[in-house]
Amino acid sequence: MNNRGKVYSVSSINQYIKNMFMNEYALSVVFVKGEISNCKYHSSGHIYFTIKDAASQLGCVMFRSDRGGLDFRLQDGQEVVVGGSVSVYERDGKYQLYAKKIVLAGDGRLAEEYERLKKKLEAAGYFDEDRKLPLPTYVKRLGIVTAETGAAIQDIINISARRNPYVQLILCPARVQGEGAAETIAEGIRRLDKLGVDVIIVGRGGGSMEDLWAFNEEIVAEAIFTCRTPVISAVGHETDFTIADFVADRRAPTPSAAAELTVYDVRQVLEKLYDYKDRIARQMLARTEDIREALERQADKLMFLDPRNQMLQRRQYLMDTEGRLANLIERKLKDRKYEFALLAGRLDSVSPLKRLESGYAYLADEDRRMIDSVKKVSAGEVLTATLTDGEITARVTAVREAPEKQ
Repeated sequence: MNNRGKVYSVSSINQYIKNMFMNEYALSVVFVKGEISNCKYHSSGHIYFTIKDAASQLGCVMFRSDRGGLDFRLQDGQEVVVGGSVSVYERDGKYQLYAKKIVLAGDGRLAEEYERLKKKLEAAGYFDEDRKLPLPTYVKRLGIVTAETGAAIQDIINISARRNPYVQLILCPARVQGEGAAETIAEGIRRLDKLGVDVIIVGRGGGSMEDLWAFNEEIVAEAIFTCRTPVISAVGHETDFTIADFVADRRAPTPSAAAELTVYDVRQVLEKLYDYKDRIARQMLARTEDIREALERQADKLMFLDPRNQMLQRRQYLMDTEGRLANLIERKLKDRKYEFALLAGRLDSVSPLKRLESGYAYLADEDRRMIDSVKKVSAGEVLTATLTDGEITARVTAVREAPEKQ
């Protein structure tokens, strides 16, 4: 199996084929003429039928939500023109025409003319996406090409007033159906383009193909194509497509939707501005605080480096050092005084004066040398005996040594 390539599921193949149909521009809006057969009205409100010609047939379905514009009952054998898109029903794996508009074959001529002009303009590049202009975010002057009476202009006025009453609305009245309608629409587009508005809405309410035909005229397509101002086509209901829709820079399903798309909500803008204001204020406060702290650090640094402060610091250091030295000297003196007291006490305990006070005498020869042994004295020598209260001079008459200890 691996040698045959990747194996796909049935669902993935059907999904892939459906995407091919959806991405095929030519199948997004088609008009098919033929005879109805096998027509069935389902209890859900959907209509299932087949449209055929002499050589082939095509399955069709019209959903209940799309039946609003159907003003007659479908029956087998009717010659009709069906407008819609071709896509794939994934469950059954078959393609079919999803009908949006059905008219009896009397309108077939308009459908053929529609298809002819659509193919011509598409080949000429009128529908190319790369030539379409972007819509400005904030519209100040809005141009409108539509009938001066009717629901379309009232819807645009009401929505604009609700979303942003400061937007200037400039109406260029035009006929939107009947003889000469296309010319007035094209002229309105050209006049507003020269006037220099920001965006132009071209539109009207829904109707039959014949009612909307002015927006399928080549003169209107040409005016939109050559317009230097972004153009929004807002013709008919959501299921209606005109040539103007394909040429315009943007398509809106209704005039109301075009106003919603074009006129920005001033309340949202104000809320965003208030949010920006708060964010800027917070950032400014944070930045100011950062700068203040940086300045305080620099001020502290400058104060520390100030010569006067340096002198005060040195003076304080010297005063502290002087105090420490004074304390050290005082402690040293106390320690020395204590040591001197101890030494004085020890000296006093061995002082000769203490002995003299106890009745002893200090003997010295004539040269004032101490006599501490009888061996240093001879008979006839003169000795001096020092007592506590004076001296005695005596002559030695005899010398006797003490017997040796056993």
